[in-house]
Amino acid sequence: MVERYVMSIDQGTTSTRCILFDHRGRLVAVAQREHRQYFPKPGWVEHDPVEIWRNLERIAPEALAQAGATPDQVAAVGIANQRETTVLWDRLTGAPIGRAVVWQDTRTDALVEELSRAPDAALVTERSGLPLATYFSAPRIRWMLDHVPGLRERAERGEVLFGTMESWLIWNLSGGVDGGVHVTDVTNASRTLLMDLKTLTWDDDLLAFFGVPRAMLPEIRSSTETYATARRIFPGVRIGAALGDQQAALFGQTCFSPGETKCTYGTGAFLLMNTGTTPVRSANGLLTTVGYKIGDEPAVYALEGSIAVTGALVQWFRDRLGLISTAPEIETLARTVEDNGGCYIVPAFSGLFAPHWRSEARGIIVGLTSYITKGHLARAVLEATGWQTREVVDAMNRDSGLRLRELKADGGMTADNLLMQFVADVLNVPVERPMVVETVSLGAAYAAGLAVGYWPDLQGLRRNWHRAARWVPSMDPRRRESEYDNWRRAVERTFDWIKSDERGTDQA
Repeated sequence: MVERYVMSIDQGTTSTRCILFDHRGRLVAVAQREHRQYFPKPGWVEHDPVEIWRNLERIAPEALAQAGATPDQVAAVGIANQRETTVLWDRLTGAPIGRAVVWQDTRTDALVEELSRAPDAALVTERSGLPLATYFSAPRIRWMLDHVPGLRERAERGEVLFGTMESWLIWNLSGGVDGGVHVTDVTNASRTLLMDLKTLTWDDDLLAFFGVPRAMLPEIRSSTETYATARRIFPGVRIGAALGDQQAALFGQTCFSPGETKCTYGTGAFLLMNTGTTPVRSANGLLTTVGYKIGDEPAVYALEGSIAVTGALVQWFRDRLGLISTAPEIETLARTVEDNGGCYIVPAFSGLFAPHWRSEARGIIVGLTSYITKGHLARAVLEATGWQTREVVDAMNRDSGLRLRELKADGGMTADNLLMQFVADVLNVPVERPMVVETVSLGAAYAAGLAVGYWPDLQGLRRNWHRAARWVPSMDPRRRESEYDNWRRAVERTFDWIKSDERGTDQA
């Protein structure tokens, strides 16, 4: 019998990957290609959508060749994508309207500030579940409509299309100008500020608030269903899923029940907790978002906590301070001491994300004495990730009324055993790492395979999940809470820094 696979397209911020998975959820082949990052002005970050599409054209055949497979052996393809990155393109020619504006881009800060003063600004959070911020797509659409001559008029006539990266890729895969399907899924739509979180439809009041023509928007579909049959790259293969990357990781970690939580540890960290079929409004600095939607079933919602700096702090320790030469060395250095020596590092390099959302905060090192060595500093670097995780989990427990029982962790930092043990200690719950660490790609594959019957149900996916490592808490509770108090006092100092600086400026 000929083996069949599911292909995952992981379109990320720095690269695009194609991965083939088999029935047991095992990685069979992977091909990857980076794309260029454009920084035309301070705070601006852009990608070339055509380059990303061309990269996909190259790597998909490479992945098939590695596995010795042909397109007819691919049961379905699923897409996971960088969220919020905004692409506009011409419906008739297929050409992008300039470069894609990336989720990291802050060119809309003045526009967001202006919009936040509008009398009906509270409507944005009320309907979308998200704060009015440069992070999301709608302000970028508005900025492009305002700054490209004639674009708004063309958009109103339906000549210009908007999408996040999965929309752009699905449109091209399904034919482009020759009948391409213009769709998005609920997880990506929920990150635009334009979708009503309850009805899962584009909201007329939000469209009017941001000045976005409905004619340019894709159709909102579920996360797992057949959107189209590919006509390019792998003709005849069903396109069966799309999810934002962090929601794909939630799916890949099989967090299918309320309270189940995953955290992806990379440059930053993203925690998502499944909260069930009713959206939970956060009173503690978290985002309310769609976790996934399977076919005609009700949507499953999630609370999300975004941490800006985790792995990036290790990179800073390596590249700026020069105290290690490779990232893995930090664990060895940290193990030369038994504790942090009373030293704490809060990496608010450009503010703090969840649960604080304080853009004025700046990084700080507290507790320095002549006793402190580079080993203590290394330990404080790792512990900063643990304490930030604790802050977000505490907020999730309060908002959801659920209690975290274990944390499923993935991402590059999970290779650091000392860090993972510390996370388990400060959360006082077990931390588990799966055998397949490519959980974003796996989640997209699972969702696509589910849509076409390659996998029968969620229980079948759970059976595919296998644990590679597990850390259980062992820290004395009194020490844990005492050190957490110290961490919170250090965080408070990051807010005071700007205040002190402003007082000094005023006095001068």
